[in-house]
Amino acid sequence: MSTTVKEAAPTARTSVRTATVRPRGERSRGASIALHTALIVASVIAMFPIVFIVLVSIRGENGWTHPMEMSGFTLTNYTHVLGDTEFGTWFLNSVVVAGGTVLVGVLISASAGYAVSRMRFPGHRSLMWSFLISQMFPVAVLIVPLYNIMGTLGLLDSYGGLILTYCSFSVPFCAWMLKGYFDTIPAEIDESGRIDGLSPFGTFWRLIVPLARPGLAVTAFYTFLTAWGEVAFASQFMSSEGKYTLSVGLQTFVGPHRAEWGLMTASSVLILLPAGILFFFAQKHLVAGLTAGGTKG
Repeated sequence: MSTTVKEAAPTARTSVRTATVRPRGERSRGASIALHTALIVASVIAMFPIVFIVLVSIRGENGWTHPMEMSGFTLTNYTHVLGDTEFGTWFLNSVVVAGGTVLVGVLISASAGYAVSRMRFPGHRSLMWSFLISQMFPVAVLIVPLYNIMGTLGLLDSYGGLILTYCSFSVPFCAWMLKGYFDTIPAEIDESGRIDGLSPFGTFWRLIVPLARPGLAVTAFYTFLTAWGEVAFASQFMSSEGKYTLSVGLQTFVGPHRAEWGLMTASSVLILLPAGILFFFAQKHLVAGLTAGGTKG
Protein backbone atom coordinates (compact mmCIF):
# COMPACT_ATOMS: atom_id res chain seq x y z
CA MET A 1 0.00 0.00 0.00
CA SER A 2 1.51 3.30 -1.09
CA THR A 3 0.86 6.54 0.62
CA THR A 4 0.90 9.70 -1.46
CA VAL A 5 2.15 12.69 0.38
CA LYS A 6 1.12 15.96 -1.12
CA GLU A 7 2.86 19.11 -0.15
CA ALA A 8 0.54 22.08 -0.01
CA ALA A 9 1.91 25.12 -1.68
CA PRO A 10 1.59 28.35 0.33
CA THR A 11 -1.49 30.27 -0.71
CA ALA A 12 0.01 33.66 0.11
CA ARG A 13 3.42 35.03 -0.49
CA THR A 14 5.07 37.03 2.17
CA SER A 15 6.41 40.27 0.74
CA VAL A 16 9.39 41.67 2.48
CA ARG A 17 9.99 45.40 2.05
CA THR A 18 13.46 46.63 2.48
CA ALA A 19 13.41 49.80 4.61
CA THR A 20 15.80 52.53 3.66
CA VAL A 21 18.09 53.18 6.59
CA ARG A 22 19.72 56.63 6.59
CA PRO A 23 23.11 57.13 8.14
CA ARG A 24 23.12 58.70 11.55
CA GLY A 25 22.92 62.46 11.37
CA GLU A 26 21.50 62.56 7.83
CA ARG A 27 18.13 64.26 7.42
CA SER A 28 15.45 63.70 4.83
CA ARG A 29 14.94 66.30 2.14
CA GLY A 30 11.71 67.55 3.70
CA ALA A 31 13.30 67.94 7.12
CA SER A 32 16.29 69.73 5.60
CA ILE A 33 14.03 72.18 3.71
CA ALA A 34 11.98 72.87 6.85
CA LEU A 35 15.11 73.40 8.93
CA HIS A 36 16.72 75.80 6.46
CA THR A 37 13.45 77.70 6.06
CA ALA A 38 13.19 78.15 9.82
CA LEU A 39 16.83 79.30 10.00
CA ILE A 40 16.32 81.81 7.17
CA VAL A 41 13.18 83.22 8.82
CA ALA A 42 14.94 83.49 12.20
CA SER A 43 17.93 85.21 10.57
CA VAL A 44 15.69 87.73 8.81
CA ILE A 45 13.86 88.49 12.05
CA ALA A 46 17.16 88.91 13.92
CA MET A 47 18.78 91.09 11.25
CA PHE A 48 15.79 93.29 10.41
CA PRO A 49 16.21 95.77 13.34
CA ILE A 50 19.91 96.25 12.54
CA VAL A 51 19.28 96.74 8.82
CA PHE A 52 16.42 99.12 9.56
CA ILE A 53 18.59 101.27 11.85
CA VAL A 54 21.37 101.41 9.26
CA LEU A 55 18.93 102.47 6.55
CA VAL A 56 17.46 105.19 8.74
CA SER A 57 20.94 106.47 9.60
CA ILE A 58 21.94 106.92 5.94
CA ARG A 59 18.66 108.48 4.84
CA GLY A 60 19.45 111.91 6.20
CA GLU A 61 17.40 114.00 8.59
CA ASN A 62 14.05 112.64 7.41
CA GLY A 63 15.16 109.06 7.11
CA TRP A 64 12.60 107.87 9.65
CA THR A 65 9.67 108.68 7.35
CA HIS A 66 10.84 106.67 4.31
CA PRO A 67 13.65 104.38 5.52
CA MET A 68 13.16 101.57 3.01
CA GLU A 69 13.59 103.66 -0.13
CA MET A 70 16.69 102.63 -2.06
CA SER A 71 17.73 106.16 -3.00
CA GLY A 72 18.93 109.38 -1.45
CA PHE A 73 21.65 107.86 0.73
CA THR A 74 23.89 110.29 2.59
CA LEU A 75 26.40 110.29 5.46
CA THR A 76 25.38 113.66 6.89
CA ASN A 77 24.13 112.07 10.12
CA TYR A 78 27.51 110.44 10.72
CA THR A 79 29.49 113.58 9.93
CA HIS A 80 27.25 115.61 12.22
CA VAL A 81 27.59 113.12 15.09
CA LEU A 82 31.37 112.88 14.77
CA GLY A 83 32.03 116.55 14.10
CA ASP A 84 29.35 118.61 15.84
CA THR A 85 28.59 116.64 19.00
CA GLU A 86 30.54 115.34 21.99
CA PHE A 87 30.44 111.79 20.65
CA GLY A 88 34.23 111.43 20.89
CA THR A 89 34.19 112.33 24.58
CA TRP A 90 31.32 109.97 25.25
CA PHE A 91 33.14 107.22 23.41
CA LEU A 92 36.34 107.65 25.43
CA ASN A 93 34.37 107.72 28.68
CA SER A 94 32.64 104.48 27.74
CA VAL A 95 35.99 102.89 26.84
CA VAL A 96 37.40 103.86 30.26
CA VAL A 97 34.35 102.54 32.13
CA ALA A 98 34.02 99.34 30.08
CA GLY A 99 37.75 98.63 30.21
CA GLY A 100 37.90 99.19 33.97
CA THR A 101 34.86 96.99 34.49
CA VAL A 102 36.41 94.19 32.44
CA LEU A 103 39.72 94.31 34.33
CA VAL A 104 38.25 94.52 37.82
CA GLY A 105 35.27 92.26 37.15
CA VAL A 106 37.18 89.43 35.49
CA LEU A 107 39.92 89.50 38.15
CA ILE A 108 37.42 89.27 41.02
CA SER A 109 35.15 86.71 39.36
CA ALA A 110 38.09 84.49 38.31
CA SER A 111 39.52 84.54 41.84
CA ALA A 112 36.13 83.78 43.39
CA GLY A 113 35.33 81.02 40.89
CA TYR A 114 38.72 79.37 41.38
CA ALA A 115 38.48 79.56 45.17
CA VAL A 116 35.05 77.92 45.24
CA SER A 117 36.08 75.30 42.68
CA ARG A 118 39.29 74.22 44.43
CA MET A 119 39.00 75.16 48.11
CA ARG A 120 36.57 74.02 50.76
CA PHE A 121 36.21 76.77 53.33
CA PRO A 122 33.35 77.63 55.68
CA GLY A 123 30.62 79.37 53.73
CA HIS A 124 31.75 78.50 50.21
CA ARG A 125 28.27 77.20 49.31
CA SER A 126 26.62 80.23 50.89
CA LEU A 127 28.92 82.47 48.87
CA MET A 128 27.79 80.99 45.57
CA TRP A 129 24.14 81.09 46.60
CA SER A 130 24.51 84.75 47.53
CA PHE A 131 25.94 85.38 44.06
CA LEU A 132 22.91 83.69 42.54
CA ILE A 133 20.38 85.52 44.72
CA SER A 134 21.92 88.89 43.88
CA GLN A 135 20.97 88.34 40.23
CA MET A 136 17.27 88.13 41.10
CA PHE A 137 16.84 91.82 41.98
CA PRO A 138 15.74 94.12 39.13
CA VAL A 139 17.68 97.25 38.32
CA ALA A 140 14.85 99.56 39.42
CA VAL A 141 15.03 98.17 42.96
CA LEU A 142 18.80 98.63 43.26
CA ILE A 143 19.20 102.15 41.88
CA VAL A 144 18.24 103.95 45.12
CA PRO A 145 20.38 101.90 47.56
CA LEU A 146 23.39 101.93 45.24
CA TYR A 147 22.95 105.67 44.71
CA ASN A 148 22.99 106.22 48.49
CA ILE A 149 26.06 103.97 48.91
CA MET A 150 27.98 105.72 46.15
CA GLY A 151 26.98 109.11 47.54
CA THR A 152 28.22 108.16 51.00
CA LEU A 153 31.53 106.98 49.54
CA GLY A 154 31.84 110.11 47.41
CA LEU A 155 31.84 108.09 44.17
CA LEU A 156 28.91 109.72 42.39
CA ASP A 157 29.73 111.29 39.03
CA SER A 158 32.98 109.33 38.84
CA TYR A 159 34.32 106.52 36.73
CA GLY A 160 35.21 104.46 39.79
CA GLY A 161 31.68 104.50 41.16
CA LEU A 162 30.21 103.40 37.82
CA ILE A 163 32.82 100.65 37.46
CA LEU A 164 32.05 99.28 40.94
CA THR A 165 28.34 99.39 40.17
CA TYR A 166 28.75 97.40 36.98
CA CYS A 167 31.02 94.91 38.72
CA SER A 168 28.31 94.27 41.29
CA PHE A 169 26.20 92.87 38.45
CA SER A 170 28.78 91.14 36.30
CA VAL A 171 30.89 89.46 39.00
CA PRO A 172 28.20 87.08 40.39
CA PHE A 173 27.28 85.70 36.98
CA CYS A 174 30.90 85.48 35.82
CA ALA A 175 31.95 83.74 39.05
CA TRP A 176 29.31 81.06 38.49
CA MET A 177 30.43 80.58 34.90
CA LEU A 178 34.13 80.41 35.72
CA LYS A 179 33.53 78.04 38.62
CA GLY A 180 32.03 75.57 36.16
CA TYR A 181 34.95 76.07 33.80
CA PHE A 182 37.57 75.59 36.52
CA ASP A 183 35.84 72.33 37.47
CA THR A 184 36.77 70.98 34.02
CA ILE A 185 40.50 71.58 34.63
CA PRO A 186 42.07 68.54 36.36
CA ALA A 187 43.08 69.10 39.97
CA GLU A 188 46.35 67.28 39.28
CA ILE A 189 47.63 70.47 37.67
CA ASP A 190 47.26 72.26 41.01
CA GLU A 191 49.06 69.44 42.75
CA SER A 192 51.96 69.61 40.29
CA GLY A 193 52.21 73.34 40.94
CA ARG A 194 52.42 72.80 44.68
CA ILE A 195 55.09 70.14 44.18
CA ASP A 196 57.11 72.66 42.18
CA GLY A 197 56.90 75.09 45.08
CA LEU A 198 54.26 77.48 43.75
CA SER A 199 51.95 79.28 46.13
CA PRO A 200 48.16 78.96 45.63
CA PHE A 201 48.10 82.31 43.83
CA GLY A 202 51.16 81.31 41.76
CA THR A 203 49.43 78.09 40.75
CA PHE A 204 46.32 80.03 39.80
CA TRP A 205 48.16 82.71 37.85
CA ARG A 206 50.81 80.62 36.08
CA LEU A 207 49.03 77.32 35.47
CA ILE A 208 45.26 77.75 35.65
CA VAL A 209 44.77 81.15 34.00
CA PRO A 210 46.51 80.16 30.71
CA LEU A 211 44.30 77.06 30.52
CA ALA A 212 41.16 79.07 31.27
CA ARG A 213 41.50 81.59 28.44
CA PRO A 214 38.28 80.52 26.66
CA GLY A 215 36.27 80.89 29.87
CA LEU A 216 37.92 84.22 30.65
CA ALA A 217 37.11 85.42 27.13
CA VAL A 218 33.42 84.67 27.67
CA THR A 219 33.28 86.50 30.98
CA ALA A 220 35.28 89.43 29.62
CA PHE A 221 32.92 89.78 26.66
CA TYR A 222 29.85 89.60 28.91
CA THR A 223 31.33 92.16 31.29
CA PHE A 224 32.19 94.47 28.39
CA LEU A 225 28.63 94.34 27.05
CA THR A 226 27.25 94.98 30.54
CA ALA A 227 29.22 98.21 30.84
CA TRP A 228 29.14 99.28 27.18
CA GLY A 229 25.39 99.51 26.70
CA GLU A 230 24.03 100.12 30.21
CA VAL A 231 21.65 103.08 30.53
CA ALA A 232 19.89 103.21 33.90
CA PHE A 233 22.84 103.56 36.29
CA ALA A 234 24.91 105.71 33.94
CA SER A 235 22.09 108.22 33.47
CA GLN A 236 21.52 108.50 37.23
CA PHE A 237 25.09 108.43 38.52
CA MET A 238 26.84 110.64 35.93
CA SER A 239 25.74 114.27 36.05
CA SER A 240 28.67 116.11 34.40
CA GLU A 241 28.42 116.42 30.64
CA GLY A 242 32.14 115.78 30.30
CA LYS A 243 31.70 112.35 31.94
CA TYR A 244 28.70 111.16 29.97
CA THR A 245 28.96 107.68 28.52
CA LEU A 246 27.53 106.76 25.13
CA SER A 247 24.20 105.59 26.51
CA VAL A 248 23.73 108.88 28.39
CA GLY A 249 24.92 110.96 25.46
CA LEU A 250 22.28 109.44 23.20
CA GLN A 251 19.59 110.90 25.44
CA THR A 252 20.69 114.41 24.47
CA PHE A 253 19.26 113.77 20.99
CA VAL A 254 15.75 113.44 22.45
CA GLY A 255 14.05 116.75 23.19
CA PRO A 256 10.70 117.53 24.80
CA HIS A 257 8.98 117.96 21.42
CA ARG A 258 11.22 116.25 18.86
CA ALA A 259 13.69 113.40 18.60
CA GLU A 260 16.70 113.44 16.27
CA TRP A 261 16.19 109.95 14.85
CA GLY A 262 18.89 110.33 12.23
CA LEU A 263 21.53 111.24 14.80
CA MET A 264 20.36 108.55 17.20
CA THR A 265 20.52 105.79 14.60
CA ALA A 266 23.91 106.93 13.33
CA SER A 267 25.25 106.94 16.89
CA SER A 268 23.74 103.50 17.47
CA VAL A 269 25.60 102.10 14.47
CA LEU A 270 28.87 103.63 15.69
CA ILE A 271 28.27 102.18 19.16
CA LEU A 272 27.58 98.76 17.65
CA LEU A 273 30.89 98.60 15.75
CA PRO A 274 33.29 98.07 18.73
CA ALA A 275 31.12 95.28 20.16
CA GLY A 276 30.90 93.62 16.75
CA ILE A 277 34.64 93.84 16.18
CA LEU A 278 35.36 92.44 19.64
CA PHE A 279 32.95 89.57 19.03
CA PHE A 280 34.57 88.82 15.66
CA PHE A 281 38.03 88.38 17.16
CA ALA A 282 36.85 86.57 20.31
CA GLN A 283 34.24 84.26 18.79
CA LYS A 284 36.55 81.22 18.71
CA HIS A 285 37.24 81.50 22.43
CA LEU A 286 33.58 82.32 23.12
CA VAL A 287 32.32 79.07 21.61
CA ALA A 288 34.95 77.01 23.46
CA GLY A 289 34.27 78.78 26.74
CA LEU A 290 30.49 78.44 26.56
CA THR A 291 30.62 74.71 25.84
CA ALA A 292 33.48 73.70 28.14
CA GLY A 293 31.67 74.46 31.40
CA GLY A 294 28.79 72.14 30.58
CA THR A 295 30.66 68.90 31.31
CA LYS A 296 33.12 67.97 33.97
CA GLY A 297 36.17 66.16 32.64
